[in-house]
Amino acid sequence: MKQSRQELWARFQKYYSEFPTLGLAVDLSRMRFDDAALSAIDSKVRRALDGMAELERGAIANPDEKRMVGHYWLRNPALAPKPEIAREIETTIDSIRDFAHKVHSGAIRGARGPFRNLLLIGIGGSALGPQFVSHALGGPGDKLRFWALDNTDPDGMDRVFAGIGAEAGQTLCVVVSKSGGTKETRNGMLETQAFYSRQGLEFADHAVAITQAGSELDRYAAEQRWIQRFPMWDWVGGRTSELSAVGLLPAALQGFDITAMLAGARACDEITRSRDFKSNPAAQLAAMWFLVGNGKGDKSMVVLPYKDRLELFSRYLQQLVMESLGKEKDLDGNTVHQGLTVFGNKGSTDQHAYIQQLRDGRADFFVVFIEVLRHRKDPGIEVEPGVTSGDFLTGFLLGTREALYESDRTSITLTIDDVSPFTVGVLIALFERAVGLYASMININAYHQPGVEAGKKAAAGIVTLKQRVVEALASGGRTGMTIDQIAERIGSPDELEMIFKICECLAANPFCGIVKVRGKDPFTSVYRKV
Repeated sequence: MKQSRQELWARFQKYYSEFPTLGLAVDLSRMRFDDAALSAIDSKVRRALDGMAELERGAIANPDEKRMVGHYWLRNPALAPKPEIAREIETTIDSIRDFAHKVHSGAIRGARGPFRNLLLIGIGGSALGPQFVSHALGGPGDKLRFWALDNTDPDGMDRVFAGIGAEAGQTLCVVVSKSGGTKETRNGMLETQAFYSRQGLEFADHAVAITQAGSELDRYAAEQRWIQRFPMWDWVGGRTSELSAVGLLPAALQGFDITAMLAGARACDEITRSRDFKSNPAAQLAAMWFLVGNGKGDKSMVVLPYKDRLELFSRYLQQLVMESLGKEKDLDGNTVHQGLTVFGNKGSTDQHAYIQQLRDGRADFFVVFIEVLRHRKDPGIEVEPGVTSGDFLTGFLLGTREALYESDRTSITLTIDDVSPFTVGVLIALFERAVGLYASMININAYHQPGVEAGKKAAAGIVTLKQRVVEALASGGRTGMTIDQIAERIGSPDELEMIFKICECLAANPFCGIVKVRGKDPFTSVYRKV
């Protein structure tokens, strides 16, 4: 039912909360719920808060892997259940600051001079967090220019190497892999080693590792005498690792204030421990996710930050939210197929893209607007009398919010003062806590990723199959073989589709030495070694 302006104002006052110590405000007034709905889920929220308190005290919160979950200790080591864990955290932060200072002063330098570039080699949480923070806080005055290899796409890696060019000898490489066995990261490292070798440089003289003690990468970096190694711990997952060495080292190397990042996260953690719903922004988010999606993720979350610096936030949240919540089984072993789909880009760009569908198409989503009050450092110009570009940005946000509400589309608005190291820390902690609370409310394990591991195993099988296909083609003579013949030769009659895809890829890359002779249809073509 459409409400009058007076009724909307009353609702706004009731469901708008400010958190001055965080520079944050949360507006739930455009979500369709009432006090009765909140009362109905109050016991779930309280149980989730109890579970979060146990997690912070060191309970086994990841039962599949029998692990504690301790990313909250990273910004407040005093919370760690063991003094040795607290000391490790504090020592690591000190060593990050010391290392960054030595790089900036030139005490640690590359083969061809002081470091000018930072190349991060990682995947998933080992790359998305640092990329988001770099985009949010970076600028022309950064101590090091940021690059990243976050995939095993050869062309993508070549583009990065071309951008670094002759400055390889002044580029510090940070390789991030918890186990050291992640194939995408290993491939990026090997490709980068080859890039350095082509320029007559020793990769080890420019390399730093962030990994778990005793891992394959840890041993390799020690053997090769890399510059330094920083720790990862089994109680920190990749998607919640931004405030560990994974994110703090790249941030410090770029010259960002990691003390302020940690302070923002710590302040947000303190606020989001509150058992009073009105005083807990993370509980508010988790409750809205539950209500709008019927506790089943029935509606997608569209993240729309009206700030270019936050453009990568939706990508960061995709992994944090979807990898944490997208689970087949609940904690009792029931098949539930849970999840919360996340997509988004930035406003007002999206007003010229998919907001048309959001307003007039399927109502299968809710929006999280992120408003940034501070437009820029300097006054700038007036684009119309008395009006700035920033005024238009605010106008587009509020106008879109209103237009969606008029079409019965729901939204949450998060307002922050500015984009600073402190508020970036707040945003990271806010959504980490909201994910943890919501996971408890729907009774799933937010801290494992069996689907990711299944994909890795499947990929390994494809690589092995490709090697067998190449061996078969090498022994197939000049006449070559069809897909059926290759499958018969290697004894894999059930893998015809995969063999077809492998052969197509081989034939498309001339350096593989495989050619395709087209048949009467795609499946009678012959592939042969040249």
